[in-house]
Amino acid sequence: MNTNSLIEGRKADSARRRQRVIKAINAARRDGTVINVSGIARQAGVDRAFLYRHKDLLAQVHAAGAEPPGDGTGPHVSRASLQADLANALERSNRLAARGRQLEAKLSELLGEHAWRESGLGAPDDIDQFKRRITNL
Repeated sequence: MNTNSLIEGRKADSARRRQRVIKAINAARRDGTVINVSGIARQAGVDRAFLYRHKDLLAQVHAAGAEPPGDGTGPHVSRASLQADLANALERSNRLAARGRQLEAKLSELLGEHAWRESGLGAPDDIDQFKRRITNL
C-alpha cells in the first residue's frame, strides 16, 4: 500500500471540507443568518474539531460572526451594538420595575390611611383639632 496516495487522499478530503466551510460562511453572510462555529460546522457538514484544527478557518468564522448582518443596503448594525442596546433595555426595564414597586407601595400606604379615616376607627379630624387647641391653650 502506497502511503503517498493515502496522504494525497487525506489532503484532497481536507481541501474539500475547507471549501465547504468557506461556502457555508459566504452563504451565512449572504443570508444574514447568525454566524458561529456550531452553525457553520453543521452547514458545511464538518465537525467543530475540524474548524478548531484549522485556525485560519476558525478566524474567518469569528470575523464573519463579528461583521454586521445584512446585504449592505440597509443600516449597519453590529452584534456588539445590539448587545449594548439589549443591556440598556434590560437596565431601563429594571429601573421601571423598581419605580412601579415604589409607586405601588406609596399608593397602598395612602389607600390604607384613607380607609382608616373612612372606617371611623381612628379619631375624627375635629377631635384631633380640639385636642391640639386645648394643648395650645
